[in-house]
Amino acid sequence: MLTPSFDLSQDPDFLTIAIRVPHARVSEFDVYFQGVDFKFYAKPYFLRLTLPGRIVENGSEQGSYDADKGIFTIQLPKETPGQHFEGLNMLTALLAPRKSRTAKPLVEEIGASEEGVEDDDEEFDWEIEQSPYEEVSESALNLQGHYGFGGLRSGVFQRLQDEFSDVIDIKDPDFTPAAERRQKRLAAELAKFDPDHYLADFFEDEAVEQVLKYNPWWTNTYSKMMAFLEKSQEQENHAVLVSFSEEEKYQLRKFVHKSYLLDKRAHRQVYYSLADILLAYCYETRVNEGEKTVSARVSASLA
Repeated sequence: MLTPSFDLSQDPDFLTIAIRVPHARVSEFDVYFQGVDFKFYAKPYFLRLTLPGRIVENGSEQGSYDADKGIFTIQLPKETPGQHFEGLNMLTALLAPRKSRTAKPLVEEIGASEEGVEDDDEEFDWEIEQSPYEEVSESALNLQGHYGFGGLRSGVFQRLQDEFSDVIDIKDPDFTPAAERRQKRLAAELAKFDPDHYLADFFEDEAVEQVLKYNPWWTNTYSKMMAFLEKSQEQENHAVLVSFSEEEKYQLRKFVHKSYLLDKRAHRQVYYSLADILLAYCYETRVNEGEKTVSARVSASLA
């Protein structure tokens, strides 16, 4: 497990701990604090601190998460309000484990019960050694690659490797970071670019001209919408500009109302992906003149 970067500050009533966990899943974390003990876990990060003063759980504790910066901020009430905690900048001392209160005796009786030994083996060692934080790149963590809507999917292709081995360009997408996937995509696009094909389409443009002359369904819809808008403005009638059919309303009702915790980067990726899908749909509709074909999925993947 990795020791995250952290920072401590205080006021007369609270101790504030800011923990930076850029590669953690925010839906899977755990916090424990009592007395001078503080423990935080969010895979693959673990932080255990031995505080210079006592804290207490009384209902006034607070926590927040900044998705853009990947920082958990936790406010813990002091057991004695007004007490000043010394040495909050001594990170190594804070990371050092406390000496066990129940140290084993130097001499033990042979033939102790096996049940007790099993309990010791099964108990998690919360006093493992920690070292001060060092910046670690995403690739060095060997984390699973994330993809899909908002980068919320992982491990999908790992389970279906045999079925998709001939379909996916990247052989191991579940363990390929996003930056590396982008580099491989650009390299593949450059390798597949055919200048002769490009020149042929430029000089022999009969097929292209025919495609450009085709009017897709949204052309008439847009014209009607703008005419309706102009008429509404003349009549000072603020009617709804866009209306849905009963079938469209039914499809909208079928959508699951679900909230996603996305940072600014993920939001931007979601919008870009939506633009990709819309442009791929427009391309497919225009090229095939409104006919649905099996190549639609390929067009979407190339967008």
